Amino acid sequence: MAKKEAQIGVAAFIVGLLIAVVLGIWPELMVVPRATNTMLVLGVLGIIVGLLNIGDKELDRYLMANIAFLLAGTMLAAFLSTIPQIGTYLAGILYNIGLFIAPGAAVVALKELYDVAKE
Repeated sequence: MAKKEAQIGVAAFIVGLLIAVVLGIWPELMVVPRATNTMLVLGVLGIIVGLLNIGDKELDRYLMANIAFLLAGTMLAAFLSTIPQIGTYLAGILYNIGLFIAPGAAVVALKELYDVAKE
Protein backbone atom coordinates (compact mmCIF):
# COMPACT_ATOMS: atom_id res chain seq x y z
CA MET A 1 0.00 0.00 0.00
CA ALA A 2 1.27 3.43 -0.89
CA LYS A 3 2.33 5.75 1.87
CA LYS A 4 -0.19 8.38 0.75
CA GLU A 5 -3.08 5.90 0.93
CA ALA A 6 -2.00 4.88 4.42
CA GLN A 7 -1.92 8.52 5.52
CA ILE A 8 -5.41 9.11 4.09
CA GLY A 9 -6.67 6.03 5.94
CA VAL A 10 -5.15 7.15 9.24
CA ALA A 11 -6.55 10.67 8.77
CA ALA A 12 -10.00 9.22 8.01
CA PHE A 13 -9.83 7.17 11.21
CA ILE A 14 -8.89 10.17 13.35
CA VAL A 15 -11.50 12.42 11.73
CA GLY A 16 -14.18 9.73 12.11
CA LEU A 17 -13.44 9.29 15.80
CA LEU A 18 -13.40 13.05 16.37
CA ILE A 19 -16.76 13.47 14.63
CA ALA A 20 -18.22 10.58 16.66
CA VAL A 21 -17.02 12.08 19.94
CA VAL A 22 -18.10 15.64 19.11
CA LEU A 23 -21.58 14.47 18.09
CA GLY A 24 -21.83 12.39 21.25
CA ILE A 25 -21.05 15.43 23.37
CA TRP A 26 -23.20 17.85 21.33
CA PRO A 27 -26.05 15.72 19.93
CA GLU A 28 -27.98 18.84 18.95
CA LEU A 29 -25.54 19.14 16.01
CA MET A 30 -27.13 15.99 14.61
CA VAL A 31 -30.56 17.48 14.00
CA VAL A 32 -32.51 16.19 10.99
CA PRO A 33 -31.70 16.53 8.08
CA ARG A 34 -28.10 16.88 9.23
CA ALA A 35 -28.39 13.53 11.04
CA THR A 36 -28.61 11.68 7.74
CA ASN A 37 -25.66 13.61 6.35
CA THR A 38 -23.64 12.98 9.49
CA MET A 39 -24.35 9.25 9.42
CA LEU A 40 -23.37 9.22 5.75
CA VAL A 41 -20.09 10.99 6.52
CA LEU A 42 -19.29 8.58 9.37
CA GLY A 43 -20.14 5.61 7.14
CA VAL A 44 -18.03 6.81 4.23
CA LEU A 45 -15.09 7.51 6.55
CA GLY A 46 -15.47 4.00 7.99
CA ILE A 47 -15.40 2.50 4.50
CA ILE A 48 -12.29 4.52 3.65
CA VAL A 49 -10.59 3.25 6.81
CA GLY A 50 -11.54 -0.34 5.98
CA LEU A 51 -10.35 -0.13 2.40
CA LEU A 52 -7.13 1.83 2.93
CA ASN A 53 -5.89 0.67 6.33
CA ILE A 54 -6.67 -3.01 6.40
CA GLY A 55 -4.44 -5.43 4.57
CA ASP A 56 -4.35 -9.21 4.74
CA LYS A 57 -2.16 -9.18 7.86
CA GLU A 58 -4.56 -7.00 9.88
CA LEU A 59 -7.80 -8.46 8.57
CA ASP A 60 -8.54 -10.98 11.33
CA ARG A 61 -7.64 -8.58 14.13
CA TYR A 62 -9.65 -5.77 12.52
CA LEU A 63 -12.80 -7.84 12.12
CA MET A 64 -12.51 -9.34 15.60
CA ALA A 65 -12.02 -5.90 17.16
CA ASN A 66 -14.99 -4.50 15.22
CA ILE A 67 -17.28 -7.34 16.25
CA ALA A 68 -16.17 -7.05 19.87
CA PHE A 69 -16.66 -3.29 19.92
CA LEU A 70 -20.07 -3.41 18.24
CA LEU A 71 -21.35 -6.04 20.67
CA ALA A 72 -19.74 -4.65 23.81
CA GLY A 73 -20.33 -1.04 22.81
CA THR A 74 -24.05 -1.66 22.39
CA MET A 75 -24.38 -3.19 25.84
CA LEU A 76 -22.11 -0.61 27.41
CA ALA A 77 -24.12 2.21 25.82
CA ALA A 78 -27.30 0.80 27.34
CA PHE A 79 -25.64 0.71 30.76
CA LEU A 80 -24.04 4.15 30.43
CA SER A 81 -27.31 5.78 29.41
CA THR A 82 -28.61 5.12 32.93
CA ILE A 83 -25.91 7.28 34.53
CA PRO A 84 -27.30 10.72 35.38
CA GLN A 85 -25.81 13.81 33.72
CA ILE A 86 -23.16 12.23 31.49
CA GLY A 87 -24.58 8.83 30.58
CA THR A 88 -26.50 10.02 27.54
CA TYR A 89 -23.40 11.68 26.14
CA LEU A 90 -21.18 8.63 26.67
CA ALA A 91 -23.80 6.36 25.12
CA GLY A 92 -24.05 8.75 22.17
CA ILE A 93 -20.29 8.60 21.65
CA LEU A 94 -20.36 4.78 21.59
CA TYR A 95 -23.33 4.79 19.20
CA ASN A 96 -21.56 7.18 16.84
CA ILE A 97 -18.35 5.15 16.92
CA GLY A 98 -20.46 2.14 15.97
CA LEU A 99 -21.89 4.10 13.03
CA PHE A 100 -18.32 4.87 12.03
CA ILE A 101 -16.77 1.40 12.27
CA ALA A 102 -19.62 -0.85 11.10
CA PRO A 103 -19.47 0.08 7.38
CA GLY A 104 -15.72 -0.50 7.29
CA ALA A 105 -16.17 -3.89 8.93
CA ALA A 106 -18.87 -4.78 6.40
CA VAL A 107 -16.66 -3.87 3.43
CA VAL A 108 -13.67 -5.77 4.81
CA ALA A 109 -15.86 -8.79 5.62
CA LEU A 110 -17.34 -8.77 2.11
CA LYS A 111 -13.85 -8.57 0.62
CA GLU A 112 -12.77 -11.53 2.75
CA LEU A 113 -15.91 -13.52 1.81
CA TYR A 114 -15.13 -12.90 -1.84
CA ASP A 115 -11.51 -14.03 -1.38
CA VAL A 116 -12.63 -17.20 0.40
CA ALA A 117 -15.29 -17.96 -2.24
CA LYS A 118 -12.91 -17.60 -5.17
CA GLU A 119 -10.42 -20.08 -3.66
